[in-house]
Amino acid sequence: MPQNNNQNNQNGPGNNNRQTWWTIMLCLLISVSMFAFFGNSLGSSRSREITYDRFVEMIKDKEVEKVLLEDNQLTVTPKKQPLEGMDLTYSVTLVGDENGLNELLADSGVEYSKKAPNVGAEIASAIASIAIPLIIMLLGLRFIMGYMNKGGGMMGFGKSRAKSYVQKETGVTFADVAGEEEAKESLQEVVEFLHDPGKYTQIGAKLPKGALLVGPPGTGKTLLAKAVAGEAHVPFFSLSGSEFVEMFVGVGASRVRDLFEEAKKAAPCIIFIDEIDAIGKTRDTHYGGNDEREQTLNQLLAEMDGFDSSKGLLILGATNRPEVLDPALLRPGRFDRRIIVDRPDLKGRVNILKVHARKVLLDDTVNFDEIALATSGAVGSDLANMVNEAAILAVKYGRRAVSQSDMLEAVELVLVGKEKKERVLSKEERRIVAYHETGHALVSALQKDAEPVQKITIVPRTMGALGYVMQVPEEEKYLNSKNELKAMITGLLAGRAAEELIFGDVTTGASNDIERATKICRAMITQYGMSEKFGLMGLAETENQYLGGKAYLNCGDETATEIDHEVMKMLKESYEEARRLLNENRDALDRLAGYLIIQETITGKEFMRILHTVFKEREQQKSEASVEQERSEASVEQERSEVPVKQETPVQEAEISEQIPEEGK
Repeated sequence: MPQNNNQNNQNGPGNNNRQTWWTIMLCLLISVSMFAFFGNSLGSSRSREITYDRFVEMIKDKEVEKVLLEDNQLTVTPKKQPLEGMDLTYSVTLVGDENGLNELLADSGVEYSKKAPNVGAEIASAIASIAIPLIIMLLGLRFIMGYMNKGGGMMGFGKSRAKSYVQKETGVTFADVAGEEEAKESLQEVVEFLHDPGKYTQIGAKLPKGALLVGPPGTGKTLLAKAVAGEAHVPFFSLSGSEFVEMFVGVGASRVRDLFEEAKKAAPCIIFIDEIDAIGKTRDTHYGGNDEREQTLNQLLAEMDGFDSSKGLLILGATNRPEVLDPALLRPGRFDRRIIVDRPDLKGRVNILKVHARKVLLDDTVNFDEIALATSGAVGSDLANMVNEAAILAVKYGRRAVSQSDMLEAVELVLVGKEKKERVLSKEERRIVAYHETGHALVSALQKDAEPVQKITIVPRTMGALGYVMQVPEEEKYLNSKNELKAMITGLLAGRAAEELIFGDVTTGASNDIERATKICRAMITQYGMSEKFGLMGLAETENQYLGGKAYLNCGDETATEIDHEVMKMLKESYEEARRLLNENRDALDRLAGYLIIQETITGKEFMRILHTVFKEREQQKSEASVEQERSEASVEQERSEVPVKQETPVQEAEISEQIPEEGK
């Protein structure tokens, strides 16, 4: 069995398509060459047509060696050939009768002969010049078609294109898969059943007919399927859903039948259909109908019902669009299990980094926990790419091992792109970008519910950012509170607020910030029930949750208008809050922006040190102002105490009383 599988893997369509097309081109070239050869050999391709007048001139100039007359056609052989080794003749149509030709050749000394016409030879020559190349071409095409039908190629429409592997071919086990412990546990039961079905059948348990791997792109669904085959040591038939579908109706169904026939012969085995949504879409009109796809799906449903799972035939499917699959495909008895292969958590990312870094030389500074914390939301393929980019950077900088700085730079490289050192911003643009990014960082630092700032930079990146602020959470989080979401919105709008506060004008640099802030506000209102106006009412539905999760409103036009007003209100409140915070901390904004303009990049520690210095100076100034005010107040009190107070005596009162007229007493 392993030997046959190895042959299938080496001689399958994936490896032979190139050879097939080279064979076709070679046969066509040979056919054209044969046509040319036989045409030249059997036909008259070396005879050049000339006029009778030119023939007469050649006779007079003694250029003709001999003349052959055949059916009113003269074949003239010249005395000299244009090229050595060339046998060129001239063809001339006889003008007049043969007597005139005899008179012309009488005194010229030209050898003259006459040949009776041979109709049979001419016909045979013509047939041979056409038939021989045609036979060769047909034989070549027959060979090609047989070769392609055998390999399931272009002409083998109904043949399965599944590639068969065994454990030594896949080379993947569960040890190579990290970050998906729950999915591995579910598949481990399947592997144990394939190894020892007896202990399950004794109690009456049956092997699940199918398991559907569901999750975002890059989370390792295909890798898990190969690991199952590697652990079970059984043949592994792997193909994509798109390989079933052709332009001809019925081809996909034929390929499904052929696939299951091969799998039943190789049982126990595993069939893995990647991107199964290509043939498994629901048969209603919402997602569009297709006769070929529906026939293929119907055949797949019938085959899944028709085989006995006790023989050890398991079907694995993978998709990131489970909502479009036909309900008949997902019912128990077909795909019995749905295994979620989601984005890894903090611990999972650490384990994934360790798996991909096993063959990479690392120094003592590498801290996978810090890298995993900075890559929240990343999938396995992203993390693998980061490790590889870090190794490339280490070689670039002439190091023998990857350091933590290489890993952090690789994270930025994957997330925001490569630095564009050739893009030079003007002095004014640098100031605008510096204040913009400082506004983000400062407002985030001033809010208790915001994430800590890790880095601020105004170095442009290839993904379009002129600068950015990296924020890293202190711990892994799965939920966000309302205050945290408001802090996010305020932090996003702080860049625009800083531009308006400092320059009195705004730029286009805040477009992405506004888009993200608006999306959060709309989600708070329509999905999270965090609006005072609408309360707990759900106003949106999410589609393609594993492909971005775009939300669509599920309400009337009037309600949608009210939602827009509520979004604008929330954005305005957050923007005013950002302006207030920046205005109250203008000294810190200026200090940080000035430092960023000079250094271009500020780490989180430098940012907090500068901010604490500004706050300390501010407190010191307040303290000095308070002391000065106290001194001033004490001085005033002292001056008041030193001024003599005039005492009124009874004599004085009497004197005053005497000065008052009688009428006033």
